Amino acid sequence: MEFQLIAELLLLGSCTGFLAGLLGIGGGMLLVPFMTFILSHRGVPDGLAVKMAIATSMATILFTSLSSVRAHHKRGAVRWDIVRGLAPGIVIGGLLAGAGVFAVLKGQWLALVFAAFVGFSATQMLLDKKPAPARQMPGMAGQWVAGGGIGFVSGLVGAGGGFVSVPFMTWCNVAMHNAVATSAALGFPIALANTVGYVVGGWSVPAPLPGALGYLYLPALAVIASASVLTAPFGARVAHAMNVRQLKRVFALLLYGLAAYMLYKALA
Repeated sequence: MEFQLIAELLLLGSCTGFLAGLLGIGGGMLLVPFMTFILSHRGVPDGLAVKMAIATSMATILFTSLSSVRAHHKRGAVRWDIVRGLAPGIVIGGLLAGAGVFAVLKGQWLALVFAAFVGFSATQMLLDKKPAPARQMPGMAGQWVAGGGIGFVSGLVGAGGGFVSVPFMTWCNVAMHNAVATSAALGFPIALANTVGYVVGGWSVPAPLPGALGYLYLPALAVIASASVLTAPFGARVAHAMNVRQLKRVFALLLYGLAAYMLYKALA
């Protein structure tokens, strides 16, 4: 790879790793548009560049999640009982999306509904509305269904699921810091299921660049993952140093950015 490409990917990986540790997300909303731009300017057709960006973004979460969750686990913040409840549904939903359903469902209505949902979640966090005191996480069946939705939606956009799982957990009266830490742990099964689906779905696609495997661009994956693994623990330390209200405001602003991006894609 050329030096300029390596430098761009290192910067991108550093930023997404920090965000993963800070907010329990995989950084896909940052990775996908920038990766699409980078690949398109190196001769990859636009449609294929988007798919490669989504797949490569999702694969980096395998590494970012492990680094981030280690830092959160040391502080005792990960709710492993919730991870066990949501993970089976996440794997099923992720496989459905990663295997190709996301390509069929991409469209104006899906993007509009998704933008509205994310915008509503951001508003709830920004207003700091308190959930009903008696509300708790649903039972095992309910967690499987919720996990399926989280895994499926994550696969559509190539993100780690924090933008769905964190609002869901806080709505169920899970403390914000626990929700962020648990979301980081959930990033691994989300990324694993979807990455397998992307590789299978793109197996017959001719490699547009050296080092491509299916829709995965392995050289970019190696550089971004190396940088993000180093910066994710720093983001986790910053998260635990911030108060809950500050963390909710940061997360709400990120969700508004995501909603605006999806709205733009729908109207365009």
